[in-house]
Amino acid sequence: MLDKQYKIKTEEKAILIGLVRNQQTHLQIEEYLDELAFLAETAGATAVKKFTQRLDHPDSRTFVGKGKLEEIKQYVQWKNIDLAIFDDELTGSQITNIEKSIGCKAIDRSDLILDIFARRARTAQAKVQVELAQYQYLLPRLKGMWQHLERQGGGIGTRGPGETEIETDRRIVKDKIALLRGRLKEIDKQSFTQRKERGEFIRVSLVGYTNVGKSTLMNVISKSDVFAENKLFATLDTTTRKVVFDNTPFLLSDTVGFIRKLPHNLIESFKSTLDEVREADILLHVVDISHPFHEDQIATVNKTLQELNVHDKPVLVVFNKMDMYKERNIDALIPDEAIEEIMTSLYQKWNNNTGGNCVFISALEKSNIELLRENILERVRKIYNIRYPYKAIYF
Repeated sequence: MLDKQYKIKTEEKAILIGLVRNQQTHLQIEEYLDELAFLAETAGATAVKKFTQRLDHPDSRTFVGKGKLEEIKQYVQWKNIDLAIFDDELTGSQITNIEKSIGCKAIDRSDLILDIFARRARTAQAKVQVELAQYQYLLPRLKGMWQHLERQGGGIGTRGPGETEIETDRRIVKDKIALLRGRLKEIDKQSFTQRKERGEFIRVSLVGYTNVGKSTLMNVISKSDVFAENKLFATLDTTTRKVVFDNTPFLLSDTVGFIRKLPHNLIESFKSTLDEVREADILLHVVDISHPFHEDQIATVNKTLQELNVHDKPVLVVFNKMDMYKERNIDALIPDEAIEEIMTSLYQKWNNNTGGNCVFISALEKSNIELLRENILERVRKIYNIRYPYKAIYF
């Protein structure tokens, strides 16, 4: 671990800072900062106030303008704030300048997400992936935010001729990255061997934005007991279960959730975990239909799937949390005919947008699960028939 690495302590008071840019509305930024507050809560901090400023581009020195920084400084001193969290990535020099000015710790969204991943990593693979992402995040920021790193195995012979301390620390980090990459390759080989041993089963993977109910749905479909919690990134490690519908077996995997502005280093580090998605035959894209910005979340997931080069796989969109959607969008006083119109309009919209490849459910209330089951079974059997036309063992 690094001396510089920051860990959020329980019950820290935090403020959130975001920029309103170009065509963005204050409503969008409020939603983004609400998500940032949820991330902070997941990490153990409490968000007590939000600051926004309309700027086309972040200030190169302090991210926000001088006037806004002074406003933030006064609030930090008045309320004895422990932590300032910015919704965009900060450079090393920006972090240093902000901390000197406002008098409290400053981190960005990527650092916050890395902190959550570090807390939630359980397996050896996840721990190595997160540590690798942390070092990759730190490396380009060493110059701007330099503090002396712990010398692992220091002493005579650890410093090259003529090196400055910053150069030595940069070399330490690069060596650590190389070591972690090597360790991850070994773990990946073991994971690949395990996946090969699963035989000829069709593979179905759950994908989606974080906290949309993938793990809850996994439990419902596979009748297993996968950890599910109303927090972001409850699941980091891939969980795979064998499922049998009407004598038709397949493998169902639950994977880490995606999120807006997911740090690139994390995507790179977790690509081996996401091999389950790459090797899947069918993707179940789970969506929280009750979320006010569910369309933005769908776009984020689709963009991430493109980065993983799996966007051309068969996809069934599973609109989850229909119980919450009705609770939030349909007043009890609305006549039944009007409710039916609203629901019909919703179904038609997404049937058209997905080419009929969608289903509406509530995993928590287990409603419409039978229809989902039929949709999955139809797609699994279709692939079996194409791939193994001479085998009649499944149906």
